[in-house]
Amino acid sequence: MSQRRKFLKQGAAAMMSLPLLSFDPKKDWSIAPLQTNAPKDEAYWQMVRKQFPLKEGQTYFNNGTMGPTPGYVLDKMFDHMMHWNVDAATVDYKNGSGPVLLTGYFPYEELRTKLGKIINCDFKEISLTQNATFGMNYVGMGLNLKKGDELLNTNQEHGGGFGAWQLLAKRKGCVYKQATMPEPANDPQEIVDAIFKEVTPKTKVIAVPHIISGFGTVMPVKEICAEAKKRGIFSVLDGAQCVGQVPVDVKDIGCDAYYSSLHKWLLAPSGSGLLYINKDVVGDIWTTIASYNWDNQDDHGFRLMQNGTGNAGLMAGYDAAVDFFNTIGHDVWLGRVKELGKYLRDGLKEMKHVTFYSSTNEDMAAGITTYGVVGMSGPELQKYMWEKERLQPRSVGAEMLRHSVHIYNSKEEIDRALKLIEGLG
Repeated sequence: MSQRRKFLKQGAAAMMSLPLLSFDPKKDWSIAPLQTNAPKDEAYWQMVRKQFPLKEGQTYFNNGTMGPTPGYVLDKMFDHMMHWNVDAATVDYKNGSGPVLLTGYFPYEELRTKLGKIINCDFKEISLTQNATFGMNYVGMGLNLKKGDELLNTNQEHGGGFGAWQLLAKRKGCVYKQATMPEPANDPQEIVDAIFKEVTPKTKVIAVPHIISGFGTVMPVKEICAEAKKRGIFSVLDGAQCVGQVPVDVKDIGCDAYYSSLHKWLLAPSGSGLLYINKDVVGDIWTTIASYNWDNQDDHGFRLMQNGTGNAGLMAGYDAAVDFFNTIGHDVWLGRVKELGKYLRDGLKEMKHVTFYSSTNEDMAAGITTYGVVGMSGPELQKYMWEKERLQPRSVGAEMLRHSVHIYNSKEEIDRALKLIEGLG
């Protein structure tokens, strides 16, 4: 670490001090203070906020697109990249140093084990991927599908949730279908009914989101997967918005496959994804990208992550992000996301000029709330909030604003957003 900081001070520090870059490479980003047993009150969350190099005076409410990376994670990444560029000649690739130099050829069992504890599965059922879209494609392209097989999505998919299935319909002659979801969705049974209304004896895959990206609706995935299993249908869940926002227990859910992008709610660096495939069905999934271990029958998760050389510094950051999450604690982290989401929704429910597009059923909601304000378009509302208070949610579609909250946000920031929206009534 001292070598990296000396290098930055002498050479790169000038560039890193540019006004647009708020990360301080000389700051101690230790997460030790977060391990306190003190109550997780507002003072604690203010301490958590200081772990992020977000610019003061600006509020980020767009975690559903990209989560800001904690300083602890950035520091681990920078340390790694600097060390292995300065001391490249010390790497003995053949005697154990390979994984710190390049990626794509190593099983990363320790990291996969940590992830397995978060989503409740064996590490050999997990593949490290770049993002949710990779996971979707690894599953879709690996299935033995044929002409006439029906593939079922919903009409509220992210592009990373439907692309592979549409491609397979065109490439293999499968039949692509979409179930129409209620909007807003407040009754889980309505969702289940809408999906299985489209199922026929030819349906081979049901691929639906665990959380709908645009609306933040938490789907009744356990019920969907249970019914799919009864009918012999392969179930795939798009969990891009889930790991780090809501509890994910793949064994309890009962899905065949699950994929996620951890650069969102787990706040890992971009390029950190995971794919879970149940050990009972993974043997039927073909490898999509092949390298040395493409046919590894002992560790199928490793078999499905043969990606070739990648960014080893990213992997250091990925691992650090999981440690950051575990330091705060699974239940504490997810509880704070839920608390802030409900705080925002409770405030919005008091305003008659606000229209909800996301669920107002708290069992079907978490950190994302999508709404509209009478007389303003989504882009106008986004611009208004930024110009007035430097608040940055994200407009979706013509009328809607998607408002994400996370552990680095505060109730005071939400209060400022609510005050602005109230003033538009």
